[in-house]
Amino acid sequence: MSAEHPVHTGPSATTGPSATTGPSAEFVRLLRSQRVWDTDLPPFDPGAAPDEPLPLFERWFAEAVAAGQTEPHTMSLATAGEDGLPDVRTVMLHGADAEGWSFASHSTSRKGRQLAARPYAALGFYWPAQGRQIRLRGPVTVAPAEEGQADLHARSTGALAAALVGRQSEVLPSYEELERASEAAWTQARHTPDTPAPTWTLYHLRPDEVEFFQGDAQRRHVRLDYRRTESGWSRELLWP
Repeated sequence: MSAEHPVHTGPSATTGPSATTGPSAEFVRLLRSQRVWDTDLPPFDPGAAPDEPLPLFERWFAEAVAAGQTEPHTMSLATAGEDGLPDVRTVMLHGADAEGWSFASHSTSRKGRQLAARPYAALGFYWPAQGRQIRLRGPVTVAPAEEGQADLHARSTGALAAALVGRQSEVLPSYEELERASEAAWTQARHTPDTPAPTWTLYHLRPDEVEFFQGDAQRRHVRLDYRRTESGWSRELLWP
């Protein structure tokens, strides 16, 4: 190799040390020391499961609450934008019924814009207290505005204040600006609790597929998959 093309043996100036070095030994030790499902896992007989997924979801949710699962009503919401690239975040479940599994956000937020471009999403629940997961995916529809506002005003003062702040996913110039907007929103929420938040939107995900995953200490995990058909729901087991 000529002198004009020297060999670089160390980190490059453009990538920096983090691009060429692996994780620290302490991180690897800490990561590998973590335990999974350090508890007795409940049995799950898929043959006794109901014909539709909603009753099983309700039962598992109640059992998660009884088992002391922290925030069982939170879930991962995966969407994709016009560019087709995936995105995911944690949101709160607002309900589950014949209309679908419901969540809410501002229509102007990143997820709101993505759902407007591609009204299809996936949800994921993880309840490690019992080694359980539930995965759903399907089309997403927007609830009528009055339904969304009623849902918002049935919640806490803090939820209304957060909705009134708005501007979700926009660039924030400074934390002080958020503090000022939040203080004003809290005052308004306390004094006029029926104040509407125009961009606040309730969404319903009506699943085409729902999978129930029950972990097993011997890694013989049970996966029961429901798929919507023209005549109802079909069920089948999946390899773990």
